[in-house]
Amino acid sequence: MIELPPPGTETVLILDFGSQTAQLIARRVREAGVFSLLVSPRISVDEIRRVAPKGIILSGGPASVFETGAPTCDPAIFAMGIPVLGICYGMQLMSHLLGGLVESADHREFGRAKLDVVDGSDLFAGVDDHATVWMSHGDQVTRLAQGFAALASTATCRFAAVRDHARRFYGVQFHPEVTHTPQGGDMLSNFLFKGCGCTGAWRMSDFVAQECDRIRARVGDSRVICGLSGGVDSSVVAALLAKAIGKQVVCIFVDNGLLRKNERDLVDATFRGHFDVDLRVVDASKEFLGDLEGIIEPQEKRRRIGHRFIEVFKESAKSISGDVKFLAQGTLYPDVIESGHGHAGTSANIKLHHNVGGLPEQLGFELIEPMRLLFKDEVRALGEVLGLPQQIVWRHPFPGPGLAVRIIGDITKEKLDVLRECDRILLEEIVAANLYRSTSQVFAVLLPVKSVGVMGDGRTYESTVAIRCVDTQDFMTADWSRIPYDVLALISNRIINEVKGVNRVVYDISSKPPATIEWE
Repeated sequence: MIELPPPGTETVLILDFGSQTAQLIARRVREAGVFSLLVSPRISVDEIRRVAPKGIILSGGPASVFETGAPTCDPAIFAMGIPVLGICYGMQLMSHLLGGLVESADHREFGRAKLDVVDGSDLFAGVDDHATVWMSHGDQVTRLAQGFAALASTATCRFAAVRDHARRFYGVQFHPEVTHTPQGGDMLSNFLFKGCGCTGAWRMSDFVAQECDRIRARVGDSRVICGLSGGVDSSVVAALLAKAIGKQVVCIFVDNGLLRKNERDLVDATFRGHFDVDLRVVDASKEFLGDLEGIIEPQEKRRRIGHRFIEVFKESAKSISGDVKFLAQGTLYPDVIESGHGHAGTSANIKLHHNVGGLPEQLGFELIEPMRLLFKDEVRALGEVLGLPQQIVWRHPFPGPGLAVRIIGDITKEKLDVLRECDRILLEEIVAANLYRSTSQVFAVLLPVKSVGVMGDGRTYESTVAIRCVDTQDFMTADWSRIPYDVLALISNRIINEVKGVNRVVYDISSKPPATIEWE
């Protein structure tokens, strides 16, 4: 069953037919100030009525409407009086179901195309008469369904955009959601505001108030445990819970000895001082380092860290007084989508936060996931609304196993101290150069490589540190950041001069794929 949006929220449903850019459509709609939900094309009319959407978007997809088993939707959707926008496959399917003709095109159209607009009202209001759009299709509509008229064409596609004015149905053969269609955002906004009558009133401040009410109603007088790691997601969840239920939330922060420099102090100051939550800091660094002694293999490191974390967390949870029923978790909307939840119509295994693991099942808690309908950029916006410090809201991802997977080889306290200092210097200079917000992830890696160097009049034989900086949109692919040479030189000089035990710094220029972002 579809998860309902917050009460009173203007919502547009996006039926996902397998498009690689379906999430992007959802994001573009939200950027326009309208809440969106990505749902299975098998959604029923009754479920749609429960949501009461202002509009429906049919996404693109790789299939052809002629294929056996091609994804479709309930034709009754088109009798609900709700405005519909079909994109690429969505346009073809709508035309096919309403009596139009779809055929395989003589020329597959892929890439940029010039769109000749013949009707500049509603959908193309404010759009150039000869706009650039991004095409990706083999089939196209060759005969319009009754009631439709052409709005635009390209050199190879007669019906590149169509409209049924009376029913407020629209179709575009191109992809307005991608950046390769420069005025695509205007087209989507025209559909939302002119076609659907949306007001664009959805704001993160409204989400805070609505979600706080939902949390209070569900939790009642019970207590909630939040596994706090100091990362963006867990920090925003903790801040939201603190606003909603105050001292009823208990945050557990486990110091595993694998944290960045001053990480524990930052979390303590932020949540105990600023948000006044019940924060339990557990120092288990000796136990974690003991588990890791002599361990080299990366997966074994992760396994041991995860196992120890669960044991420490379970022991800490036992000490919490009161009626503890819930465990809060920073699940985000991409996690829900990628799990298949909502697409298949049944629950699936949502990936768990790296610091929570299998705890809900092991401790018998009910899960609270207040951000499960938000994208990452919206979580950052939520953090700002809640008053979290910028250094937490905009911080780069940090792996659950911490510095253990940024030290290649065995883990010792001495190596951790060296890497912490290198990491501190690196981040200081990246921030000073105003590059932190323009890079996606920046970190140092301590390599099991020693080399000869010269310091003063003496010979050294010390460690090598690799610097890794990447740019990415989704962390599925990434490219190495083109950091200015003078900044790299300053970082290298400071590390070599200030960190005892390091005499060589190298810069990682590998993209993902074939390399990964982290080294282990």
